[in-house]
Amino acid sequence: MSRHCTHLNEIHHTTTESRVCEDCVKTGDSWVHLRLCLVCGHVGCCDSSKNRHATKHFHGSHHPLVRSIEPGEDWVWCYADEMSPVPPMEMPMID
Repeated sequence: MSRHCTHLNEIHHTTTESRVCEDCVKTGDSWVHLRLCLVCGHVGCCDSSKNRHATKHFHGSHHPLVRSIEPGEDWVWCYADEMSPVPPMEMPMID
């Protein structure tokens, strides 16, 4: 039986102009890659980054969906369902 993400109706943001992790900027830290919260638009650093702000945002806000905002990447991840719920071609590419 295939699983389906139950959170797709929470998507309100699919793109951003931000290219920084604002939480890392506040603390003077750097990041590896950036993730966009599709619920509120928060931009946080990935789990390969020291601070893992995107995951921390999920745990604090319970906003389940993020996408990569790295150039050429179009994947989405649902923390709650632990799956990639959206076929890549359904999300706009980030330049």
